Amino acid sequence: MGKIICAGLGPGDPDLMSLRSYRAIQGARHIAYFRKAGYEGQARRLVDGMLPEGAAEYPMEYPVTTEIHFTDPEYNRILGAFYDEWAGTLTEMAKTDDVVVLCEGDPFLYGSFMHLHIRLEGRAEVEIIPGITGMSGCWTATGLPITWGDDVLTVAMATLSEDELAKRAADTDALVIMKIGRNLPKLRRALERAGRLEDAWLVERGTMTDQTVQKLTDVTGKVPYFSIVILHGQGRRP
Repeated sequence: MGKIICAGLGPGDPDLMSLRSYRAIQGARHIAYFRKAGYEGQARRLVDGMLPEGAAEYPMEYPVTTEIHFTDPEYNRILGAFYDEWAGTLTEMAKTDDVVVLCEGDPFLYGSFMHLHIRLEGRAEVEIIPGITGMSGCWTATGLPITWGDDVLTVAMATLSEDELAKRAADTDALVIMKIGRNLPKLRRALERAGRLEDAWLVERGTMTDQTVQKLTDVTGKVPYFSIVILHGQGRRP
């Protein structure tokens, strides 16, 4: 009997991957990873040059990403069937050998693997290897501590409504906002309503070689979906 090992890869810089994940990847004979159809996939790119010779690869290609809004029942139906199918495939593979599933950041923090995890319960042995989160890499890139003293840290998605984003920004000390992309104009308006736009930083491709760190007020044009906006807490600074 084998098991399914989900290896957290960290925030993007391969040097920030844990030794435990690295060892799992180096010893893998079966490697699975999520990606958008037609793309290499960020997880696969992070382990380039690390896979052992002869390792079999299994790209798990999303059948839909932004083509349908996530509130549409059809979106959930299509993705649900996709996760059901891959949970079954991985279960069968794990009957005879270990399978390593790659996951950027930390698998249990908004990771796609969570949708497989709940479907694998009771069907296969699963091991989760945690990773440094993408948000940790991004707030470190700003060169400023994210929280001080008794600051409250809130993590929110830019996919929330403008009203909800404005409320969250006004009610917390430190704030991390993920999944920016085309939600940027709405987020700008929300932060301005909360009186916090001037304090916001935008980090694109945190910890990677093409990382950028800018004040949000200086950003023009489009930004990647996987960008992160950071607002630092002020707390009880010494």
